Amino acid sequence: MVNNPNPGSALSLNNHCGRTNMDRNERVSKTELHVKPEIFRELMPLQIREILLISSLYNIYNMEEDGSLTSKIVNEYRGLSLSHPPRITGVSSVERALTLLREKKFDLVFMVPHLEGMDPLTLGAEIKMIRPELPVILLSPSTRGIFPELRLQRIEGIDRTFIWSGNPDMLLAMVKSTEDHLNVAHDTRSGNVRVVILVEDSPEYASYFLPIIYKEIVTQTQALLEIGCNDTLKLLTMRARPKVLLATTYEEAMDLYEKYRSYLLCVISDTRLSKAGKEDRGAGISILARIRKEIPEIPLLLMSAEEENRARAEKIPAVFLDKNAQDLYLETHSFFLNHLGFGDFVFCAANGEEIDRATNLMKLEEKLATIPDESLMYHADRDQFSNWLMARSEIGLGLKFRAVKSADFKNVDALRTYIITNIHELRIQRYHGIILQFDRNLFDAEVMAFVKIGRGSLGGKARGLAFMAGLLRQHPEIQERYPAINVKIPKTLVICTDIFDRFVSDNNLQGFAKPGFKVREIVQAFIDAPLADHVTQKLAVFLDQVTVPLAVRSSSQLEDAHFQPYAGLYKTYKIPNNHPEPLTRLDHLVTAIKLVFASTYYEDAKAFYRSTSTQPFNDSMAVIIQEVGGEHYNDYFYPAISGVAQSYNFYPFSHMKAEDGVVHLALGLGKTVVEGEQSFRVSPRHPHITPQFATARDYLDNTQRSFYALKTKGYPEDLHFPTLSNLERREVADALEEFPVKTLSSTYVADEDRIRDTWYCPGPKVLTFARVLKYDTPPLTDLINDLLELGRKGLGAPVEIEFSANLYDGKDQPCDFFFLQIRPTVTSENRVSVPITQEEIDAAVCFSDKALGNGIIDTMADIVYVKPGGFKAGMTREMAREINTINAGLVNENRRYILAGPGRWGASDPWLGIPVKWRNISGAGAILETRSKAINADPSQGSHFFHNITSLGIPYITVNETLASSLDRVDWEWLEGLPAVNETTFLRHVRLDTPLVVKIDGKQSRCVILGA
Repeated sequence: MVNNPNPGSALSLNNHCGRTNMDRNERVSKTELHVKPEIFRELMPLQIREILLISSLYNIYNMEEDGSLTSKIVNEYRGLSLSHPPRITGVSSVERALTLLREKKFDLVFMVPHLEGMDPLTLGAEIKMIRPELPVILLSPSTRGIFPELRLQRIEGIDRTFIWSGNPDMLLAMVKSTEDHLNVAHDTRSGNVRVVILVEDSPEYASYFLPIIYKEIVTQTQALLEIGCNDTLKLLTMRARPKVLLATTYEEAMDLYEKYRSYLLCVISDTRLSKAGKEDRGAGISILARIRKEIPEIPLLLMSAEEENRARAEKIPAVFLDKNAQDLYLETHSFFLNHLGFGDFVFCAANGEEIDRATNLMKLEEKLATIPDESLMYHADRDQFSNWLMARSEIGLGLKFRAVKSADFKNVDALRTYIITNIHELRIQRYHGIILQFDRNLFDAEVMAFVKIGRGSLGGKARGLAFMAGLLRQHPEIQERYPAINVKIPKTLVICTDIFDRFVSDNNLQGFAKPGFKVREIVQAFIDAPLADHVTQKLAVFLDQVTVPLAVRSSSQLEDAHFQPYAGLYKTYKIPNNHPEPLTRLDHLVTAIKLVFASTYYEDAKAFYRSTSTQPFNDSMAVIIQEVGGEHYNDYFYPAISGVAQSYNFYPFSHMKAEDGVVHLALGLGKTVVEGEQSFRVSPRHPHITPQFATARDYLDNTQRSFYALKTKGYPEDLHFPTLSNLERREVADALEEFPVKTLSSTYVADEDRIRDTWYCPGPKVLTFARVLKYDTPPLTDLINDLLELGRKGLGAPVEIEFSANLYDGKDQPCDFFFLQIRPTVTSENRVSVPITQEEIDAAVCFSDKALGNGIIDTMADIVYVKPGGFKAGMTREMAREINTINAGLVNENRRYILAGPGRWGASDPWLGIPVKWRNISGAGAILETRSKAINADPSQGSHFFHNITSLGIPYITVNETLASSLDRVDWEWLEGLPAVNETTFLRHVRLDTPLVVKIDGKQSRCVILGA
């Protein structure tokens, strides 16, 4: 931090001033290491927005000669990246000025000495009569002609006198000095902001030093804001810069010292000052000597035009500054750089000789591990780590370090560990919940959890993830409530949409936005196109530090947009990321990125877009590169649990309410749930209730039997991008000895015909998730409830979240909960009532009490249904192809239709339903699924297909024909009696002369379909 060759200087004392080690540690034990952005937002509540300049026409002319005063101050603000430059209103008439002050609110008044009609002393008094609290500053081109009282700055109507010579830095200093005096009490109390006291009674020297100090603080603070910080954080951090308070007398200086002694960064003082109304040659020395005695570690600077005062400064001790020096500016700059923590941290030996230096916190942490013991103690005992941190607005940790010395530790190793551990934790806190621009020189995967390449949009999925990261940052009580669970966003890198746009443009790929291209054509064109060098170079740096398996996920502009999500229409790929050759790993990653880019133009996405918009297809793709949550088990990598949770349950069961939500849990990677395969459904508010498993046989027949895992050993060099995105489908029975299966399984005991919640007894194993659902080890469902509620409040709508979790064998090791995605969902809440009468139920050709949607549709005369007698569970893929053909014809004719058939529509498991994609049924106006002996699968609320259907407002009607007590029904005899427009092996397409009437009562989840 300092290159200070003088061991007797201001920073070389080691005096604890009577404070005990325990007192100092207790004082900072509850201090946050990092001032969070939400605290920054509260700082500087009072800002100068409107300035009134009262000046003669001649002076205004002089000020305008080199550009308007307003332009100068605006340019100065822009040059320093400061926000909200003030507006200056200039008037030459005293009477007009006083009238304006009565009519309009001003925050600051500038005036010049020579005004027609009223002298400045009288004018100042008049202004204070109108606005007593309004700061008034006198600007004079020189000291000639101004009153002696103004030189001593002791006039009630004028708060400060400065010398104005056209320097825009002075404008900035005057405005910021005024703001600092207005805000210092609030900002020190709220944000522990540091304070610099400048004691100078001469308007000439105050006008010289104040701009230098402000320029130094502002520019140095900006230099310290590393490139990785986002722009918002940079602007907010500027609010936490040190406050500069100007005092002109001994009494004023001591009053400021007493008020803000706990927040002092340094004190700079002239030697001769007014004390008790008289000039005192040593007043400044008395001020610094007292401060040095009470706060030994504080940096002090004594200024004087008399060289003999250098020896008096050394006795304090304080740094001395000769006002007559030719390089006065450089001397001032040196003080800030070497004594206040600006610039590099310079590691020194005990004699002050430089050993090494660190440019930022990351480098400081690295070098602290290797510097000699004597250097570590040298800097720790002189509070130089503390000062360097405070200069970076890291006040919490600065105070924590200031409260201890090397003597408080058993040995130097303990001191070193303490400093390194706290700096590392600071770096984690600093970037938690914040999106950082990727910088090859600053990137540190261990502490930077969310970074981006590019300046475009994050896309819908990444935007939701970033939003949730911010919510978790703002609500630390979520983590505090669950000490047995580490709640985290996986380490994430986002390639923004501008990178995609440039990739498409540079490689002339725009034409694929038109319909009619085959997937194979699109993929080949994108694979052959080169990715920009600057992107691949950054990806190579990323992979140097990140060696865990990665998910490469889509995040288009339209994906997960509010109430118009594109869930699952684009591709996700997972890569092992453990090849011994770095270039091969990079090639795998770049290939996956290009394939996600290519999926932007697949027909599924374009068909969905046509269903939501009349405009030509237009989307842009960001890509999320994300750590895969999981653990290695033999040759495979997967999480113990993946799941999708919704705050609104479309199909509540037992005594549950829709608002109680629902969660689908699966062993292994989340493809099982989002593709609509067999998973475990339960309400997170009632995790013990599973009425869909009424008997032991239900568990045996309907629980998960296979799962997805990423193979990390023995995979081919080209990977399996076309097939399952590099995943392998494994049988649960093949993983019985792996920890997740053991801990999440129960055993069927045949002799008792019951399920026992243990793996350690003979019998078939059944995935029941009893450990987390019944025994709360860990309390996963409680956490899910809290996250759903947090997301619901944040998005202002019911939400769906995706997550995964790792469980560990050790009792004391917390589990890891990875928050993967959040999106809004569309429900039937607050919809117009659509009453359904008993007469309509009796007359209906179809009735359901589990229907999604709301309203009356009377425009569809076509029905496409799977023939009940011809259904074969092993032929569902053929059925999907037949539906695709019929759908294409109806889309060309612009005829919406009702689609009916057994099982889960859109399920990737062909034994649970017909595995259609959106493009196969894009013309459907209502979808009907039946539960029968042929397929009796639970409705899949967690699947992407289901989510897209409901978000489009397409009625989704479930008819349960397995329950004798249910009124649900479809009049199959009536359907079979209608003439067929088209008939295939498995389907019939019929058309009525008059459209059907579909009525859905969303509030009661009931539906009737009435024939002509």
